[in-house]
Amino acid sequence: MKNIIPLIVLAAVTFCGNIPLRGAEATPSPTLEQRVSSLEAYVQNGDPTAGLKDKDGKIPAGLTTPTVGVPGPGANGWQMTSAALVLFMTLPGLVLFYGGLVRQKNVLSVVAQCFFITGMVTILWWICGYSLVFHGRDTPSGWSFLGSLKYAFLNDVTSAPNPDYSYWVSQNVFAMYQLMFAIITPALILGSIAERMKFSAVCLFMILWMLVVYFPQAHMVWGIDGMMNGVFNPKAPIKAIDFAGGTVVHMTSGWSALILCLILGKRRGFGKEPMPPHSMVLCFVGTGMLWVGWYGFNAGSAVGADGIAANAFTTTTLATAVASLVWPVTEWLFRGKPSILGFCSGAVAGLVVITPACGFVTPGGAVLIGVAAGLIPWFFCFKIKKWFGYDDALDTFGVHAVGGTIGALLTGVLARSSVNANLAGDNMKGYVTNSVFQPLVWEQLKAIGVTLCLAVIGTTVIAFVVKAIVGLRVSEEVETIGLDLSEHGEEGYHAESGN
Repeated sequence: MKNIIPLIVLAAVTFCGNIPLRGAEATPSPTLEQRVSSLEAYVQNGDPTAGLKDKDGKIPAGLTTPTVGVPGPGANGWQMTSAALVLFMTLPGLVLFYGGLVRQKNVLSVVAQCFFITGMVTILWWICGYSLVFHGRDTPSGWSFLGSLKYAFLNDVTSAPNPDYSYWVSQNVFAMYQLMFAIITPALILGSIAERMKFSAVCLFMILWMLVVYFPQAHMVWGIDGMMNGVFNPKAPIKAIDFAGGTVVHMTSGWSALILCLILGKRRGFGKEPMPPHSMVLCFVGTGMLWVGWYGFNAGSAVGADGIAANAFTTTTLATAVASLVWPVTEWLFRGKPSILGFCSGAVAGLVVITPACGFVTPGGAVLIGVAAGLIPWFFCFKIKKWFGYDDALDTFGVHAVGGTIGALLTGVLARSSVNANLAGDNMKGYVTNSVFQPLVWEQLKAIGVTLCLAVIGTTVIAFVVKAIVGLRVSEEVETIGLDLSEHGEEGYHAESGN
C-alpha cells in the first residue's frame, strides 16, 4: 500500500500538468513550410522572419525558428574577411602608396601618422563612434544628423545580428567592418599635408575631425534613420544612395584635404625645386594592395556574399581596369610618356569613382565610370592644380575629392533597379526611372552639397582651433631635415658601411 501511494501521486501530477490552464494559449509551432522559408532566407540573404508573419505583417507571439536572431556562419565569414581586406588597405596599402610618393626623409612620418590613426579611431569607435553612426533614433521629422550613445563602449553590441543592417552578420562583426572604413577615411587626408604638418597637430586634428565630420556624415548616409539614407529610411528628406562611401569616405576626406593644405601652406621650395617620389616601387606595391583590399571595401558593403556583392565585385574590377589604362594613355598623348605613377593614380581613381556606384550600376555603367575616372581626376591633378598653385602633395584632392564627387553624381545617372532590387522598393519609388536624367540625380546633388558644406566648414573650424592650440606646421629647419629624424628620431633607410 505504501508503495502504491507515491505512484498514484506521480500519475496525478503528470495528468494535471497536461491539462491546459483556463485562458492560457499554447505556444504555436512553426510549420515545415515556415522552417524551410527561414532557411531559404539565409541562402538569399533575406529576412528569416518573413515566412512567420501573418497577413498583417506581424509574427504570432512565441512563434520562431532556430534561424531567427542568430548569425549565419558564411555571412560572418565573408564579412570578417572583408573587414581584414579593408584594414589591409590602410596597413600596409596606403602606407606604402603614400610612403613611396613622399621624399625619403619623410617616409616614416607617413607610417607614424597612419598607425596613430588606426589606433586612435579604433578607441574612439569603441567609446562612441559606432553608436553615433549606427544607432537609429527614428527621428519623427526624418532629419537625423547623428545617432545616440546607446551603444557607447559597444554596450549591447553582441554576436547576434542587428536586423537594421543585416539579418545574418553578427552586430559586433558589422561594427568591426565599419570601423575599417572609419580608419582609412582620415588617413586619406594625410596625402595633402604630407611632409610639413606637426605630428601633434595631426593627432589633435584627426580626433576632432572624426567627431565633427566623419561621424555625422556616416550617420546621415548609412545610419538606419539617416537623413540621406534613401534606400532604408522611408522618412529621409534626401533620397540619396551611396553604396560604399563616395560621399562618406572620399568626398569628406578629399575636400577636407584641400581646405587643410590651403590653410597649412605650401611646402618649402614647392614649385622651385623638384620633389619627386622617392620610390615608385613602393607606390606600385601599395597600389596593388589597395586594389586587392578594395574588394572588401566595395563587395563587402553588400553585408553578405549575395548577388549584389557579386555585381559590386564585377563593376569594381571593370572601372578600375579601365581607369588604370585611360590615365597613362592620356599622359602619353599629352606629355609624351605613360608613367608608372599614371598607372597607379588611374587605378586608385577608378576605385574611388566606382565606390558609391558599384552595387547599383551595370558592367556597362562601370566602364563609363572608368573612363570618367581616368580623365577628370587627371585633368585636376595636372592642369587645375598647376593653374591655381595649391600644394596638394600627393593629389588627395584631385583623386578623392574630385573622384568621390564625380562618383556620387554618376551614381545618380547610372543606377538601375534591375541591378539592385532595393532601388525598386517603396522608399525609392519614382526616383530611379532608368533614364539619364532620373530624379535620383537631383537627390545626389543635394547629398553632394550637404557633404561639401560639412567637410569645408568643419575642417576650417578644426584647423584654426588646432593651430591656436599646438600650431600646424613644423619649423623650416625640421622641414629641411625631414620629419622622420626630427619628429620620430628614426630613418627609413640606412646606408651600408663600406667594409
